[in-house]
Formats: sequence, C-alpha cells, structure tokens
Amino acid sequence: MPVSPTRIAGVKEKMLVRHVDNRGFFQEILRDDEDLLRRFGQASLSYSHPGVIKAFHYHERQDDLWFFPVGEAEVVLHDLRSGSETSGLTNVFYMGESRPTLLMIPVGVAHGYRVLGDRPLMIVYFTTESYRPGAPDEKRIPWDDPTIGFDWTTAPR
Repeated sequence: MPVSPTRIAGVKEKMLVRHVDNRGFFQEILRDDEDLLRRFGQASLSYSHPGVIKAFHYHERQDDLWFFPVGEAEVVLHDLRSGSETSGLTNVFYMGESRPTLLMIPVGVAHGYRVLGDRPLMIVYFTTESYRPGAPDEKRIPWDDPTIGFDWTTAPR
C-alpha cells in the first residue's frame, strides 16, 4: 500500500533569505526566473487585526502566492480537488516575520489564516488572475466548516 503524502499536491513553499547588516535588511520576495507563479495577474495587500480569522475560500481559475511581511500567521490549506491524490488533506503553515516564506496555493485548495499574537498582520499576495468584480473567482466556505473540521484554537502546552 502506498504511503499517503503529507503535503497537498501542487503547494509550493519557498523560504526567503534576508541579508542583514547594521542598516537593516534586504530580502527578495519573488523573481520571474522561479517556478512559483505560472503567470502574473495581480498583487494585493491586506491588513488584519490580532485574533482575526480569515477563512475559508478557494478559486476555480487562479493560484495565490502568499507572503506575510508584518506579524505572524497560522495558514490552513485544505485540498478540495476530487481528482487530486491529496484530496481531503489539510496542511498548516506558520508564516510571518519570524519565518519569512512564500506559499503557492493552487486552484481548488481552500485557504485561510488566523492572526497570531498581539500585533496586526499584513499579507502581500500575488494571483494568476486579476480580480473581476462582476465575476469574482472566490468561493466562500465558513471558517468552522465541519467537512474541513479545523480547530482554530491554540492548544496549551
């Protein structure tokens, strides 16, 4: 019997490198010679207050590429694709200032995040399609959807 994968198929993660000196730091985010985004559609910025949960939604046409330059986030992905070898699998990523990362979320994978800590969170994200107000490619799922069944509470240690 084959071993089931632990990472949702098509999800890509890139750890970012910071070049630090006594003035601050420099960090590349996304380059056109990387295999992360199949095409450029739009870049957006969003700001969330501490404790906020923004979940879940998914897309039928666009991939998302997420980056959190300010604050800390718990990112949850759930594979909704019926033909995927990882259908029904949930992945959790911790991203933000303490773990600068890019996360590529493919079409058909539900995604959401929770702001961790007592500071606001900022997300910069790139999509493969531009937003179309008359026909948005955004399908909503409640944050507490029982079919996903994700527990958003922080467990005491």
